[in-house]
Amino acid sequence: MAQRIPATVVTGFLGAGKTSLIRHMIERNDGRRLAFLINEFGDLGIDRELLLGCGIEGCGEDDVVELANGCICCTVADDFLPSIEKILDRPDPPEHILIETSGLALPKPLVKAFSWPEVRARVTVDGVITVVDAHALASGRFADDEGAVQAQREADPALDHENPLEEVFEDQLLCADMVVLNKTDLIDAETVRRLEAEMAKSLRPGVRFVHAQNAAVDPTVLLGLDAKAEDDLDARKSHHDAADDDHDHDDFESFTLRLGAIEDSTALEARLIRAIEAHDVLRVKGFIDRPGVERREVVQGVGPRLQRYFDRAWKPGEERRTEIVVIGRTGLDRAAITDLVAGETAAAAE
Repeated sequence: MAQRIPATVVTGFLGAGKTSLIRHMIERNDGRRLAFLINEFGDLGIDRELLLGCGIEGCGEDDVVELANGCICCTVADDFLPSIEKILDRPDPPEHILIETSGLALPKPLVKAFSWPEVRARVTVDGVITVVDAHALASGRFADDEGAVQAQREADPALDHENPLEEVFEDQLLCADMVVLNKTDLIDAETVRRLEAEMAKSLRPGVRFVHAQNAAVDPTVLLGLDAKAEDDLDARKSHHDAADDDHDHDDFESFTLRLGAIEDSTALEARLIRAIEAHDVLRVKGFIDRPGVERREVVQGVGPRLQRYFDRAWKPGEERRTEIVVIGRTGLDRAAITDLVAGETAAAAE
């Protein structure tokens, strides 16, 4: 049997740093032919554009495939399998495949798909990398911690029920071959040790932690794990095993803000932060059109921690636009968020 192509699954909650991790791997791929499957939450291909905007050789239009028809773990037959078969059928197939799941995806159903006859003989899961936002976890957000969950429930009556975020987070740990604890520069060493001890309860024996700032991890650490994850599914427990991996994402929603050109992106960032804090927005990501500036500006962040940077020049003939995806729990006040963010700028939310 021909050598199977390794695939690495990168999972983790919203804003943990998955796309940044993959960008870093692209920049240091040492000439390997890579292909990417990107699973978005929301209707705007931001993550795909962020990868293409890196401007690095070996990261071309045909190498980045976006799965935008829903959560990857819910659409393996309709979306994932045809996409990975298309990659495998190329005349010059990749040497490694990187798969970024949405923050809401359960990794186990995806790993199980690699056992399907259509792909089993041609590709194997080299490893499941779970990226964790250390700063958010330290504050009790998305953590499997009864005290922190109780504090959240007391602060927000809407959380006074079983929180699916906790199950998603734990499932991502249960399936991991390696955990990247990102943003460790924002917390102290003792907090890092405490978080590792808490998460270790959900990890299989032998799973290691890697610490990172800005998701910068040497690809040689993450690739070549040779886990063959599809062959040990029984060891990768899940809250959803008994339900045959059925699960519900109705607790989340997203919408896209489409604004005009932005003269002052610092003022826009301040308005975004006010909207995030007022409406408990989980995640924002998008692009800004700055009049008279030749490069596209990126804005993204989790909670009120935002970052902005220029990634590439606007292409000749490309429509310059300001578009920002807003992600949160179901019930987001879209009109109020739009009014806060738009300021003096006309905007539309879809």
